[in-house]
Amino acid sequence: MLRPQNPTAAFLVGVLGIATFAGMDAVMKGLVLAIGAFATMLWRNLIGIGLSGILYFGRPVAWPSRSTMRIHLGRGVLSSVMGFLFFWGLGRVPLAQAVALAFISPLIALYLASVLLGERVGGRTIGASLIALAGVAIIFFGQSQADLGREAAIGSIAVLVSASLYALNIIIMRAQALVADPVEITFFQSLIVTTVLALVALFAGVAVPSSAEWPWILFAAVLAIASMLLLSWAYARAEASYLAATEYTSFLWAALFGWLFFAESVSPLTLAGAALIVAGCFLAARTPREASPALEAAT
Repeated sequence: MLRPQNPTAAFLVGVLGIATFAGMDAVMKGLVLAIGAFATMLWRNLIGIGLSGILYFGRPVAWPSRSTMRIHLGRGVLSSVMGFLFFWGLGRVPLAQAVALAFISPLIALYLASVLLGERVGGRTIGASLIALAGVAIIFFGQSQADLGREAAIGSIAVLVSASLYALNIIIMRAQALVADPVEITFFQSLIVTTVLALVALFAGVAVPSSAEWPWILFAAVLAIASMLLLSWAYARAEASYLAATEYTSFLWAALFGWLFFAESVSPLTLAGAALIVAGCFLAARTPREASPALEAAT
């Protein structure tokens, strides 16, 4: 059951989790350029099993129920596809642009939260979605003007498909956080994603990182686990439709990391498109009291 506390704390922890995730994206982009998206995901999640396993089995363990395992399995399989598409696209478009396009997921999540979780969605959502879609169109227009090439266009489409899947992931994350603690979620996420990727690797093969790349894979795994722990904690304490708006903060980090590590500039059209998407998120965002029925009941 949702804890009767102010969801503002959950919102702030969610923002920190997104910042950590943005740092992981930057590390992953460098690895994707070096060894490819599939190998990067497989090795990072394999290390993630070990790191999260230490936390999970280093305490009294009650094995998840069958219904909880179905949620773990569903999110793990979804994350495998979603993550591959995003990181594959990330290797072909600027970091800030990829993150800006992915901003569409919180608004999709608002509709899914209404349909799947029965959460209330106000009338502002449609207007917010139209504003955000205009932002996406501007980013694609800017990409065509910059003549980034066919690879960048395909990469952007992959990011958009990933963002649509991530919207569903947000909803599953909410349901998952209500029946399992952050450590359990993190461990089974790493385990299931690695299993899915390993099965594919049996047929497709996988690149082996060099000695110089292993520390970066370890660093990416640590950042991914930290982000999952933070987000799982937050989603156990506030509704998905409220916390989804935290996603937009990643653009600032993506722009900074892209500039620092990949010499990527942010075009005015990307900034304009991101601003519209962020405006849509703000318009659709809900107040803390709206986001937490438990808070209202407790006051």
